[in-house]
Amino acid sequence: MLFKLYCPNCGNEYGINESIWKCSCGNYLNIKVEPDFSFDFKKVEMRSKCLWRYRELLPIEKDENIVSFNEGFTPIVKMRKTIFLKLDYMFPTGSFKDRGATVLVSKLKEIGVKSIVEDSSGNAGIAISAYSAAAKIKCSIYVPEIISEEKYMQLKIYGAKVVKIKGTREDVAKEALKEAEKTYYAGHNWNPFFIEGTKTIAYEIFEQIGVPDNIIVPIGGGSLILGIYKGFKELEFMGIIDKMPKLYGVQSDVCKPIYYGLLGKEPKDTIKGEVLAEGIAVNKPPRGKEIVKAVKETEGNVIIVNNDEIIQGILELGKMGIFAEITSGVVIPALKKADLEEDEITVAIITGNGLKTASKLANILSKYK
Repeated sequence: MLFKLYCPNCGNEYGINESIWKCSCGNYLNIKVEPDFSFDFKKVEMRSKCLWRYRELLPIEKDENIVSFNEGFTPIVKMRKTIFLKLDYMFPTGSFKDRGATVLVSKLKEIGVKSIVEDSSGNAGIAISAYSAAAKIKCSIYVPEIISEEKYMQLKIYGAKVVKIKGTREDVAKEALKEAEKTYYAGHNWNPFFIEGTKTIAYEIFEQIGVPDNIIVPIGGGSLILGIYKGFKELEFMGIIDKMPKLYGVQSDVCKPIYYGLLGKEPKDTIKGEVLAEGIAVNKPPRGKEIVKAVKETEGNVIIVNNDEIIQGILELGKMGIFAEITSGVVIPALKKADLEEDEITVAIITGNGLKTASKLANILSKYK
């Protein structure tokens, strides 16, 4: 496989091992993969059931640099006849963000990065700090002041330097970017190696049930929906599949920039109302236009849900034996609101473990019963 860093804004290309996280023009970078058309998915069947079974499709040159806990290949369970749930909270740190972290940190180890800074509402920072700890890379994580106690504790356990910032999620990112002037920025919404990890969910879904008609996924910074899009596009490019699933993103009614983008409107700048789903409360996702393009190209949509619906979604998942964090609750009302054909196969992604926001759930649960 041939991997290249490139800028979708100005077209600049960079070597895959350069220690950079953005283009000289200031834009984010993507990774171009020129797959080997001889790649055969049958050859991975006998490999360990983790995301590194797709080793050839991931941009790490030497196996000795891989930082892994054998994560991935999470279960898919049937919710009803044509509806499936991908349990992507079943990772070492409790969220799908481990997909991105294992590939990103492996690459940082490979190119000799010793210290990083990242900003996060919690889960991405937790994943990156855990894998950084395993790789012996120093890690500073900038988080919102309202981060749940469970997530804050998890960051501290992994030995990260945690910096709480007042204000919006964008204020957190601004402070982290200031620190990034002195050290490598591993921001998961910017760094293309993170998306190289999240794309593995597409390969897994394909192996488990084929190509679904629809995929429903929460949208914050967009690393998961873009990974899903990229993974299926690569399968299509290699001639392994002949259709793309429709991508349905879900946002909260208090923060919905991708919804506005899909309508051709400028995103609103202020979060209005109580934020329950903190994982998707991102006002200005750096890759916003790219997310909108992916949704449009696959003929999907953006579905808006409110706080009451989110909590009811959490409760409904609980009745199925699934304890999901608050952000994951958005996919259940979205399944009801999406315009889906009855015989279409749909996969909804459960992104985080309920233990991550247990105290917050305890505080609000009684009034939503």
